[in-house]
Amino acid sequence: MASYELVAFDRKFRAVSIVSALEQQANNILNLGFWLNDPEQQVCWPTLVTAHPRQDFLWKDTCFEVFLGVQGRDDYREINLSGSQAWQAYQFEEYRYPEQSPPPVAHDIDLVSLSKTHYGLSAKIDLSVWLDAENIRWNDLYLGLSAVISTAQGQHYFAMQHSASEADFHNKHDWLHRF
Repeated sequence: MASYELVAFDRKFRAVSIVSALEQQANNILNLGFWLNDPEQQVCWPTLVTAHPRQDFLWKDTCFEVFLGVQGRDDYREINLSGSQAWQAYQFEEYRYPEQSPPPVAHDIDLVSLSKTHYGLSAKIDLSVWLDAENIRWNDLYLGLSAVISTAQGQHYFAMQHSASEADFHNKHDWLHRF
């Protein structure tokens, strides 16, 4: 299991901290956890839904994101996980392309489980269809973890690192995990 402390793009924002963890499991399952330290209860959580529906625009509220790239390729996947227990997966051919909103849905990624917990969020994602169809091995993948955290003071952007002048979760230079 690997863990990362996500850093806020606004370095002055210290009301919330986030630690994430991920683990590759058998049968192409990605196990994820996001732990929030929110002592002042700053985080605005979305209303819970049932049955883990796929929904677009989850990043407009508190949302946790996973970006999956493949070594030597431009295409990638984005997975959004909401505290509401809704989720979505998108596919991109290259950096933020196609430029439609919402992006094209990635039907080759599936959700096994997603739950808001007392500490944050946990999820299991099935990558089998995507990995098998594209003949991708785990050690071909690299991954970025990020979060959009909504508070009464506005949105705050957390990632493994921020190397651009603006928060940009699609920046592959900031996807630090290698399998």
